[in-house]
Amino acid sequence: MTTFPDGFLWGAATAGHQIEGNNVNSDWWAREQMMPGMELSGDAVDSYHRYREDIQLLADAGLTSYRFSLEWSRIEPVRGHFSKAELAHYRRMIEFCLELGVTPVVTLQHFTTPQWFAALGGWDGPEAEALFCAYVEQACTILDGVEWVATMNEPNMQAAIMTAMRHLAASGGEWTSPTVEADGDDEKKQTHSEFLTYADPEIGRLFTRIHHAARAIVRERTGAKVGWTIAAGALTAAPGGEEKLLQIRYGKEDVYWEGSRGDDFVGVQAYSSQQVDANGLVPHPPHSDNTLVGTAFRPDSLAMAVRHAWEVSEHTPILITENGIATADDAQRIRYTTGALEGLAGTIADGIDVRGYLHWSLLDNFEWGHWEPTFGLIAVDRDTFARTPKPSLAWLGEVAARNGLEATEVAA
Repeated sequence: MTTFPDGFLWGAATAGHQIEGNNVNSDWWAREQMMPGMELSGDAVDSYHRYREDIQLLADAGLTSYRFSLEWSRIEPVRGHFSKAELAHYRRMIEFCLELGVTPVVTLQHFTTPQWFAALGGWDGPEAEALFCAYVEQACTILDGVEWVATMNEPNMQAAIMTAMRHLAASGGEWTSPTVEADGDDEKKQTHSEFLTYADPEIGRLFTRIHHAARAIVRERTGAKVGWTIAAGALTAAPGGEEKLLQIRYGKEDVYWEGSRGDDFVGVQAYSSQQVDANGLVPHPPHSDNTLVGTAFRPDSLAMAVRHAWEVSEHTPILITENGIATADDAQRIRYTTGALEGLAGTIADGIDVRGYLHWSLLDNFEWGHWEPTFGLIAVDRDTFARTPKPSLAWLGEVAARNGLEATEVAA
């Protein structure tokens, strides 16, 4: 059997906006109302009211950790006015986890921000650091007993969105690649799949400064380990794409892995791998195993991402905070996760310090404008909110109970 280290965390992850429902004060809620073709989060899967059922299902399956986020726009719906009721709500979630012996991994900011913060310029605003830190101070008041805190989720994806918005504004609404030279009528236009390819490294340095300020507050006011989570592309170079790979990966990832140096851990979030040629990202070729979001079936991407993060972060301990697959075929989910865990075990055998594995996601949920992609270990009826655990939940719970993969699973 392939075994994992003693004390290894086994769990699943969620994000507030994607599961809670009716986060009406967030910037994402406002964006959903304005963007043509974007589906609405609405009630989501009502986990705001059903969190006890969700955590109980996780614990009953044998998983030992639950990653969830606090919703800043609930806690501070108006600038400077913090809701004691919402802080108490999230404290009850933490206490229920602890009661069941489930280790909570708390994310302080998972993509969404309050609408008032966005109106002040968001992360580009002159008061962004002070405003976020004021929120973090309030969040710390409910973190007693929490061992793991992530300040932000995937700031590199947030930076890619900011970069794209800047270029859209500068080009009058027509998106072109900021790193590809115009060539008359053959100017390269950015496709939807490439829209979030590029991220300005200066935004990465901005996020790093804010993260370090928040990190200092969490360390001063709690006993938790603190870090942040990074979206890892597990990118590779096609022939002739070596220079372009370095360019894309630095702004999109490496500046953030560098920003993790000195953290107690860094969250690695990997799903697939993609090549980069001299022009940029190479589209995923059509394949019967491709996921519901169009990415390639690449369970090996997790090990690739972990090795790269370990190197660039200068050996910061790693927690897998997201890994999973958008599929309607739960057997494919188990097959993917088996391969990912086999590769992860290989990184540990090579001396990389990996502390746990949190699957994305616990629940089928709202995937930022779309409902079709299903990542969950638990299906949810969106009319009745009935939860139906999939075979993959029981399977992962058995892996957790053994703290390892059996030889027959690896061979499969």
